[in-house]
Amino acid sequence: MTNSEISLIFMDIAAMLRLKKENVFKIRAYEKVAKAIAGLKEPIDKLVAEGRLKEIPGAGEAIKKKLTVLAATGRLAFYENLKAEFPGRFPAAPIAGAK
Repeated sequence: MTNSEISLIFMDIAAMLRLKKENVFKIRAYEKVAKAIAGLKEPIDKLVAEGRLKEIPGAGEAIKKKLTVLAATGRLAFYENLKAEFPGRFPAAPIAGAK
């Protein structure tokens, strides 16, 4: 997956969490991570492979685990489950299989 695809997924997650009235700090963390990923000069896959996710501002342990799963598999159950709560509201992000 490209950085822009992953960034879009994390922005969608933030938007859905906002609609669910989740904790504002959690929402901001997803937004911050999405923006940071969009601005990366290296592919997120490389950061995952090299254990460098700590370099992404706002990425706590839960988000780092999600990034690792998404980079490895091209899928994220957390995202899919959130989308299921808002049918038709969030178009399917282009999630390809793992490279």
